[in-house]
Amino acid sequence: MNTPYYCSETIELSKFNDIVSQSHAIQFEKQVWKKLEESYNFLKNFSAEKLIYGINTGFGPMAQYKIDEEDQIQLQLNLIRSHASGMGHTLTFLQCKAAFLARVFALVQGKSGIHPSLIETMVTMWNAGAVPVIYQHGGVGASGDLVQLAHIALGIIGEGSFYLKGEIKSAEEVFKYLGIEPFEVRIREGLALLNGTSCMTGLAALNVKQAEYLVEWGALTGVWINELMEAYDDHFSLPLNEVKKHVGQQKVAEKMRNIATTSQRLKKRADTLYNQKITTKYIEEKVQEYYSLRCIPQIVGPIFDTLEYTKAIVEQEINSVSDNPIVDVKNEMIYHGGNFHGDYISLEMDKLKIVMTKLSMLWDRQGNYLLNPNLNRHFPPFLNDGKLGLEFGLQGMQYPMVSNVAENQTLSNPMYVHSIPNNNDNQDIVSMGSNAALLTQHVLQNNFEVLSIYLLILLQASKLKGDAHLFSKPVQNAMEQLQAYLPVTTPPEAGYQKAQNLAKVLKELYIQPWES
Repeated sequence: MNTPYYCSETIELSKFNDIVSQSHAIQFEKQVWKKLEESYNFLKNFSAEKLIYGINTGFGPMAQYKIDEEDQIQLQLNLIRSHASGMGHTLTFLQCKAAFLARVFALVQGKSGIHPSLIETMVTMWNAGAVPVIYQHGGVGASGDLVQLAHIALGIIGEGSFYLKGEIKSAEEVFKYLGIEPFEVRIREGLALLNGTSCMTGLAALNVKQAEYLVEWGALTGVWINELMEAYDDHFSLPLNEVKKHVGQQKVAEKMRNIATTSQRLKKRADTLYNQKITTKYIEEKVQEYYSLRCIPQIVGPIFDTLEYTKAIVEQEINSVSDNPIVDVKNEMIYHGGNFHGDYISLEMDKLKIVMTKLSMLWDRQGNYLLNPNLNRHFPPFLNDGKLGLEFGLQGMQYPMVSNVAENQTLSNPMYVHSIPNNNDNQDIVSMGSNAALLTQHVLQNNFEVLSIYLLILLQASKLKGDAHLFSKPVQNAMEQLQAYLPVTTPPEAGYQKAQNLAKVLKELYIQPWES
């Protein structure tokens, strides 16, 4: 673990992602522990001789059944074990960490009546790099991510399995390694662990981070292709974009201007068309570029705006209480409702995957433009630097790009409106939030593959163009950092390994030429 972060009960999204991705240890400030102690003590006293859902009643449609005092701890354990029913592939270590940490921050709000030792146990696990294994398929996002979070709870009580040191190990092995005992339920910690949106929220936080990175590439590749075509620079100029009042469009245009500052390839419209008399009836060079080159601020702008709103919602959800019921020490009351419902995250993930699909569509069209000599009227077919007909350039690279984009378009069908009643119709309208987040993750992974191929297309076109020093400095940085991945086309070699390796490196967010 790296240097520990000292946390209050709230956290910024960027800090949350840093802790998850860099495996920082965490410690909580004194007021957090005080709040947890007060919440637990209040619940313990308040719940005596009162009927309170999930403490001395069954759960969901079984809530009409009163549970005897001697069975109430068993009730919590039964809930955890019965709902640890996950199916499908395991989530990755990173995804499990994000879900686990999101649950920690939901619980440290001090509104769940949990015993402070639960957070002590979870922090000890986190700081040792031990995180319960979660499965993809399960909760429907209404009483929260019940199934996914049940697997977290199962690990905490000493059952199930964990990620530890790059391997999946049994809970028994992990607690022996940690040198502590599994957590013992006091009042309602089983329900407190299961009720909430923490799995979908953790996944959403990771998705947002990757989406931010892809948007930066959207601006840089937009400048790069325009430089390759020696296009006019006015389509991302300040005067043009400031009259369209959308923040995202203006921000993307500004990013493009900043990248293009050192370019010696882009043309000024005044120099070419306004300051000299045009006498020919037919203008050979394009007076206006194709939309995929000219409308980048207008296309990537809505993506930027959507992402900014999504970031705000995800940060709010991380810092929210998604439990039910809510233990309110201040008002000395316990409130029942539906804060576990995941509609906010579900909707934002659907929106995010739609705009990420649009970004992949833009890259596909820009790549196609460079591969098709009938469109670009500058480069050979498929950027072939060998013998036409005998050799094929990057022709084969286009197919997986198109395949990924087509899959993205299908995956963009929203989960938000795919509610299916279940739980004896107690959960009669649900969010499918974790499904939405996982499908968004799939779209993002496809985008990294699309981007990797598009970058290889840009590299090959730049190689044919020559005079690399005339490109803007950030594009030159990108060319230098990516050069090792360019497949040999004359004579051709199988390029899949380099393309796959590049996609893998991009997924790790390592290459950031705009910051060089």
